[in-house]
Amino acid sequence: MDLMEPTVVRCAEGHVFSTTSFPLQRLGAGRIGPGRLIRCPRCARLRNAVPVVLEQR
Repeated sequence: MDLMEPTVVRCAEGHVFSTTSFPLQRLGAGRIGPGRLIRCPRCARLRNAVPVVLEQR
């Protein structure tokens, strides 16, 4: 996946938005999970966000 490719995410409040900066960093040998802290444009706060799986119909 390209680093600048948009990623659709959902924040902890349920807001869905796309972002081009969704860091997938590792801490030590293990991952810290799929969620990341990111500023939600709807509620303007740092929220835990996870990628949204888009269904194709």
